[in-house]
Amino acid sequence: MKVFKFGGASVKDAEAVRNVGRIIARYSGEKLLVVISAMGKTTNKLEELIMSFWKNDNNKHLIIKELKDFHFNIAKDLINDPKHHIFSDLEDLFMELECIVEKKYPNTSYDEIYDGIICYGELLSTRIVSDYLQSTEIRNKWVDARNFIQTDSNFREGRIKWNETEETVNRILRPYVDRSVVITQGFIGRDDHNNTTTLGREGSDYTAAIFAYCLDAKDVTIWKDVAGVMNADPKRFPSAVKLNAINYNQAIELAYYGASVIHPKTIQPLKSKNISLFVNSFVHVEDQGTVVNNSAPQLNDECYIVKEAQTLLSVSTKNYSFIAEDNLSYIFEAFARFKVRINVMQNSAISFSACCDTKEDKIQELTAYLNEEYVVNSKPECTLLTVYNGGSEAILPESFANRSILLRQVLGQTTQLVLES
Repeated sequence: MKVFKFGGASVKDAEAVRNVGRIIARYSGEKLLVVISAMGKTTNKLEELIMSFWKNDNNKHLIIKELKDFHFNIAKDLINDPKHHIFSDLEDLFMELECIVEKKYPNTSYDEIYDGIICYGELLSTRIVSDYLQSTEIRNKWVDARNFIQTDSNFREGRIKWNETEETVNRILRPYVDRSVVITQGFIGRDDHNNTTTLGREGSDYTAAIFAYCLDAKDVTIWKDVAGVMNADPKRFPSAVKLNAINYNQAIELAYYGASVIHPKTIQPLKSKNISLFVNSFVHVEDQGTVVNNSAPQLNDECYIVKEAQTLLSVSTKNYSFIAEDNLSYIFEAFARFKVRINVMQNSAISFSACCDTKEDKIQELTAYLNEEYVVNSKPECTLLTVYNGGSEAILPESFANRSILLRQVLGQTTQLVLES
């Protein structure tokens, strides 16, 4: 049994959806579960809708119209029958979305609202793909991932309830997979109160790994618009090369440091059951991509990982006392409370520094909280450069050579640098 995952770029328009159909058709006769992300930049557009709803401005209906036109145009290109049920399927989903943004939720957090709206990107894309495949005689079953992926109520970063998820998948979903191709959504789940949750941005890879783990799949293939896992972003580093094979442990490290091709949580469930992960190109389907498994040799290539939109926070005590265990405990609790992820950290006798993803509302809330007990300095618009396998004397690539280094962290053969933008 195989699990496929197609990201937003692979279903960005009608021709891309046709290409997905051609790829799936190559595996006729195989047991196959297909996880699909929102189409193109739909998630970004839905985030605009969420912010418009939250601010209660007048752009909500315009944004929904843009989303509706985008998805209906793709559907019309794929299926030339105005009476086909694909159009009523889409109408139903947009009616639900419009009803959501018309209501008021006085006691609901932003993160819960976010998850309740953002899921429609995946619901819309999978409906289109499933109905299109049926029209080309690729028999498939559309299922709602929220009926199987069970999480806690940690909105936007839902933690999987593994026992419940595995039991439900095996009891209900496995028979469907045995009979036909299954089409489902990435990124989304549901808590015990029937609320939609999400697994974190770019969480569709993780969804594929969860289903693969529960179904004891042979392998997972992530279909991308790149040749495989590269040692650097080819748009930034023209000399970037493809990595043919990576072992699980090094893949986890690369994902942790921010390698964008693999989601950080994806590897662990696959490693635990020795399920191979392939990263292949949906553009050049015949080409060999990258395989991640236990038997891959040790990777010695230098890898360059760039994360933009970073904020460097420096926290020091007001009375110049040491940053020791009690202070560190308070600081880490604050980061956890406001869901601010630390990408690299360092502390001296009287200060603690952390480089974080810039989420303005979260950073501001965190800073205000810490300022009650500490002195906090914030440096926004930074860049985090990680040189994996570069050694302790890693040299800055030419494109970064003129930037000031605000923080340097060396761990084994990995060097991380926080740079001024």
